[in-house]
Amino acid sequence: MMLPSEVFLSHADKDRAMAQRLAGVLTGHGVPVFFSPRNILGAQQWQNEILSALRRCDWFAVLLSPDAINSMWVKREVALALQDPRYESRIVPLKYRACDLDSLQWLTLFQMIDFSGDFAVGCRDLLKIWGVGLRDEFAERS
Repeated sequence: MMLPSEVFLSHADKDRAMAQRLAGVLTGHGVPVFFSPRNILGAQQWQNEILSALRRCDWFAVLLSPDAINSMWVKREVALALQDPRYESRIVPLKYRACDLDSLQWLTLFQMIDFSGDFAVGCRDLLKIWGVGLRDEFAERS
C-alpha cells in the first residue's frame, strides 16, 4: 500500500502527549500527519483548519480513550470521516486506554491497533498498514 499523503490524527486534548509522541514516530517514518497542536498556528480559525484538514487528508486515525469518547470534537471528527467516501477503508481506530465505544460504535467495524500496551508494537502494527517497518531507533525509544 502507498504512503498516505497525510493522516488526520484525532485525539482528546487530555491525550495530547500520546498523540504528539505518535505523530513524531509517524513523521519520522515519512508519514505526514495533521496534528492540531502542531499544525494550527496562532490567530488561525482552528475550526476552519480542522475542517480543511479533514477534507485534505486521505487517512483518518483516532486515538481512543475515555477522554476521546467524551470529546465533542472527536465525535464530530469521527462522524465527518465516516461520512466521507474518501476515508472508506482508511479509518484506523487506535486503542490507547480502555473505553466504552457505545457513542462511537461504528468504529468497532474497523480493525483496531492496540496502543494500550507496548508503544513500539502499536507503532509497528500501524506502520505496517502502509508497508513501512519501524526503525530500530524508534523502537528503542518507546
